[in-house]
Amino acid sequence: MILKINLPVGVTMEFSELIKKRFSARSYLPKEVEKEKLDKLLSMIAIAPSAGNLQAYKLSVITEKQKKEELAYACMEQTFIADAPVVLVFLADLRASGKKYGDRGMRLFAIQDATIAATYAQLAATELGLATVWIGTFETQEVMRLSNAGEYEVPVAVIPLGYTTEKPDKKTRKKLEQLVK
Repeated sequence: MILKINLPVGVTMEFSELIKKRFSARSYLPKEVEKEKLDKLLSMIAIAPSAGNLQAYKLSVITEKQKKEELAYACMEQTFIADAPVVLVFLADLRASGKKYGDRGMRLFAIQDATIAATYAQLAATELGLATVWIGTFETQEVMRLSNAGEYEVPVAVIPLGYTTEKPDKKTRKKLEQLVK
């Protein structure tokens, strides 16, 4: 079975092509992301699978210039983050998963839920003609403050979102034999 995805321009793309098309962009144009696209992206994130269907994550959408600049600094001074019109911060909701699954839910399942949601965000962005990059290095407490995280909400990924003129570099990948046992 081939899964087809409808692109905004009316072209269809096989899922495998969508996966291949996604790349990490570190340069963003000063062009706003249309509300319709952002709303569609957010609705696609909301259907991501999660442990026990708890959706044990929160998502902070940051568009204010000052906050994006502070966030870029909190992400080890990766200044390009502030250039993206939107920055998504995915927070694992440890308490939500812990209530049902105990310690394992807090330590693992909530992190997985936020990670899956962030992955869906990157794929949805690609489908919508937007660019992203996964940022995993940051000062946790500062990102929590900037994203208005609750006491049991821990950042897992920071994802700038916007338009880019970058083209993906050819990347070398490990052979399947090196990855699959």
